Amino acid sequence: MALNLQAFKTRTLTSVVFVIIMLCGLLIDQWSFLILFSIIHFGCWIEYQKLARKIFTVYKSVSLLHIISAMLAGWGFIFWMTNNAYIIDDFKLSMAGLYLMIISVFVLLITQIISSKRYNLKALLISIFGLLYIPFSCGCMMQLRSEGMIFGNFFGIDLGLILPLFIIITIWINDTMAYLVGSLIGKTQLSSVSPKKTWEGTIGGVLLAVITVTFCGYFLINADVLQLIIISVITCVAGIYGDLFESKLKRLANVKDSGNIMPGHGGFLDRFDSLLFATILVWLYLKLFL
Repeated sequence: MALNLQAFKTRTLTSVVFVIIMLCGLLIDQWSFLILFSIIHFGCWIEYQKLARKIFTVYKSVSLLHIISAMLAGWGFIFWMTNNAYIIDDFKLSMAGLYLMIISVFVLLITQIISSKRYNLKALLISIFGLLYIPFSCGCMMQLRSEGMIFGNFFGIDLGLILPLFIIITIWINDTMAYLVGSLIGKTQLSSVSPKKTWEGTIGGVLLAVITVTFCGYFLINADVLQLIIISVITCVAGIYGDLFESKLKRLANVKDSGNIMPGHGGFLDRFDSLLFATILVWLYLKLFL
């Protein structure tokens, strides 16, 4: 796959703007982090529902209240996963999230029953899958951020940011290196779902990402090398499957990009497809084994 210089310039410029916005959301404070992932949540949901309407005829008939209720249920779950780390005076955001989630799910079920002449299970299952696909990942990210906050600061470093940044930076390095390596030496197609991806680019991206983040993690914060390798490999591999899954959705919907908010990169799902899968798998690994 030859390197397209014009496409590379467009992607690079968009990436610079994207990285600046992401870093502001990630680094300013815990509230900017919450706002950032709330935006990601709603952006991905809107695009997921557009794809679902193109793929499944039955989903075209769902009501606006159904769509809004599903998104609010997911947003409530994200709030709920903040645990006790987000408190204003005596008001816990996690409790507000629990109430919002319960009310939204109730409205979603009632709306689905009332708006259909018969109970349309398929449309409801599509929305339930969307809840597992998008807000569950964002909620896991919020919990990683929240639980890390209990350790406070270490030499000015907010420890709640360590794991979220580790996952995001690993994916950025993997995506960038896979694109460059694949463009320069890629010949063997990885999957028919995503014809531009190659085995050479994929393997090169994973190796360079794992080596880079392991080296930096060890020398910057003296993190355990074995855990750095395991978590970075999980992140890269899960990210690849997340990318392929979203490519499959786009192919079924017969669209090139999930959206057009980022020139050269597409929409929210195009940009965060890897993160959605990777965050869940890393969260599960940490919960089950650490």
